[in-house]
Amino acid sequence: MRPMAESGGVREVKSAGRTVQLLELLAARGDQPARLRELAEQLGVPRSSMYALLQTLIDRGWVRTDVTGSLYGIGIRALLTGTSYLDSDPRVRAARPYLDEASDALGETIHFARLDDGDVVYLATRESHEYLRPFSRVGRRLPAYVGALGKALLAERPDDELPLPEGPLEPLTPRTHRDRASLAADLARTRERGYAVDREEGVTGIVGFGFALRYDTPAVDAISCSVPTARLTEGREERIVAVMREIREKIEAVVPRAGGAATQWR
Repeated sequence: MRPMAESGGVREVKSAGRTVQLLELLAARGDQPARLRELAEQLGVPRSSMYALLQTLIDRGWVRTDVTGSLYGIGIRALLTGTSYLDSDPRVRAARPYLDEASDALGETIHFARLDDGDVVYLATRESHEYLRPFSRVGRRLPAYVGALGKALLAERPDDELPLPEGPLEPLTPRTHRDRASLAADLARTRERGYAVDREEGVTGIVGFGFALRYDTPAVDAISCSVPTARLTEGREERIVAVMREIREKIEAVVPRAGGAATQWR
């Protein structure tokens, strides 16, 4: 959850910032609803103020509550807004046919993701016909240091400018990087080979290959292919890398670049 701050010399509107913080908090809880007391304590506001804010958002569909009125979760308006983001993004639209092409060629799970502060957010997914990953969903957020997508994007940046959390790196599996030194060594190898490899760092039993899309400098978008370790042979790995390199080139050739006619977002 992002702290409130000043932007462009204009001080943030406190009520608007609090609303966004609340929605982000509810969204991060997934299928775990929250109680009024929890929300008030986590955001550091009086219960009366939190209750009034919740009721306003319930009336507008951004928050939902259970039949007892004591549990709160993210509302359907958040979904509609998120869908609008994907539909209006020219880069996601341009990449979709090539994600389909990669999926057809490899039969594995293909992802398109974007760097957001220190996380990567999944914006498009093509599932393997052979298996379903339990967490392969649009909107999923992962720390960038964890998997192939994030490491591909971190490798596009100097080591002293990486958007990493304070303190030790929290592991998701026994193979996740736990310190900056081991991550830096991995990123150096990523720069040398031109793509990132995640060997069970994000999900046990899954290997990922991540490729930064360099239509921005530094890159903010990346694509990846994920495959179960049981199906990964040396020949299969070479095939995946060859196909994904070709798909990267095709996407970079058609995606609108900064300075073009399309609206440039920040």
